[in-house]
Amino acid sequence: MSASSPGLNRLAMTVLQPGFDGVEPPAWLRRALADGLGGTVLFARNIVDVGQTADLVAALREENPAVVVAADEEGGAVTRFEAGQGSSWPGNRALGVIDDVARTELVGRAIGRLLAAADVTLNYAPVADVNANPANPVIGIRSFGPDPDLVARHTAAWITGLQAEGVAACAKHFPGHGDTVTDSHLALPTVHASLDVLRGRDLPPFRAAVEAGVRSVMCGHLLVPALDPDGPATLSRRILTGLLREELGFDGMLVTDAIEMRAVAALHSPGEIAVRALAAGADAICAGVSSPGGESVYALRDAIVEAVRDGRLPEERLAEAAARVLAVADWHAARAAERRAAAPAAPSAAHLNGVEPASVSEPVSDEDLGLETARAAMRVTPPGAAAGPAVPLSRPPLVVHIAPRMSQAVESGAPVGLTRELAGLLPGTEGHTIMAEAPTLPDLSGDRPVVLVVHDAGRHTWVSDLLAEAVQARPDAIVVETGIPAQPVGAVYVTTHGVSRASDRVVARWLTGSEQPRSRQEKAAG
Repeated sequence: MSASSPGLNRLAMTVLQPGFDGVEPPAWLRRALADGLGGTVLFARNIVDVGQTADLVAALREENPAVVVAADEEGGAVTRFEAGQGSSWPGNRALGVIDDVARTELVGRAIGRLLAAADVTLNYAPVADVNANPANPVIGIRSFGPDPDLVARHTAAWITGLQAEGVAACAKHFPGHGDTVTDSHLALPTVHASLDVLRGRDLPPFRAAVEAGVRSVMCGHLLVPALDPDGPATLSRRILTGLLREELGFDGMLVTDAIEMRAVAALHSPGEIAVRALAAGADAICAGVSSPGGESVYALRDAIVEAVRDGRLPEERLAEAAARVLAVADWHAARAAERRAAAPAAPSAAHLNGVEPASVSEPVSDEDLGLETARAAMRVTPPGAAAGPAVPLSRPPLVVHIAPRMSQAVESGAPVGLTRELAGLLPGTEGHTIMAEAPTLPDLSGDRPVVLVVHDAGRHTWVSDLLAEAVQARPDAIVVETGIPAQPVGAVYVTTHGVSRASDRVVARWLTGSEQPRSRQEKAAG
């Protein structure tokens, strides 16, 4: 088959999953879909609401009914559908803190319903990484936690819930991004662990994902010398084929992380990355950023076709990859048809209380599920702080957000949700956001209550220094940590274990006396 063969061109287009700009399909994307483009990725820039997104997806399917429409909806800090207002669910770390796999499965189902309403095929979630390094700049609260067994059981539960709603899950970032100190968006991280550590710590969640029937896995742009010292996992046949396929037994679709990320983009051209990843065992190439006219997508196609013609990429390998992409599309289409034929059952409050579903008929809305999850994950230090003079707030406070950039995976803006929620309960609440570019505190004098909101303060020196300065000026300040907790400071120290609209709402209600958190004994029991 020649390089100009329409069949070969179509195979090469099938394995591509590019992003695009706008809330309607641009002309180049429609043309590419007609030419066999097998996938596309939705970002916050493409989404207004579920209704608009459903219309967008329908327009994409008019050109190619088998297109795999992907989104990155982890819940918590990483949300595409709710980037403007914050996620309805507090994310993986909160679920791990609660450690109730039935609840985790329910959250996976709720996110699945959100995506299924827009006919999304594939969710680039859950994060199956074990956050073994507290200094990790990109995983953190996106992980269920630092314990492999905990992460494994919640990864499996989340996948089960999501896929029950007909949306394919994608466990990431294989073989494990948790023990890194570099953000792969910016440079190539190295995992320095031994093979024994990797097998005992990083691989169990992915093994659990495979056993749970996950339809897709995303490989991470990671250098893991114990597995392959010669290059990143994305381009490693030892890791993608030898370890994931042959040892762990995964036969679903393997997709790369976005190839414009500097971890691999600094090493090769986009076309070379695509060819090497496919040769190593990847089935789909994620390219989150495309040129305005789609030229970059066709350049990727041409590079793949040229590699087949030159014998660098076996045509059989490309055909196998394309078949796995189409298998995900077929699976989703069958599940969507089943969903239309039978109304989904409402989640039950029984799941939240460890009771058999048959014994409780009261339904739980997705909003209530998110709020209850955020409430169960919230912790207050020191014990009994609620009896202190700072809480509940009786006057509108000044809310100071000391806001580091969390990660390039996070599309939402500065985290001002707690200000918004408190203002709704205490009109006159004022907010002030401090970014790294200008780390200066506002005037904290006077008797107005002060709430200090931080994220991963223990990981950012400028944040912890500014926080210490603020607490010294106002010892009565309330501190709200939305990331990984550090040494408690302030008159009251609240930890949410996640960034979400649900967490903001629960904290605001507690700070104003609208509701009280459960005791530690109650949390342990339920």
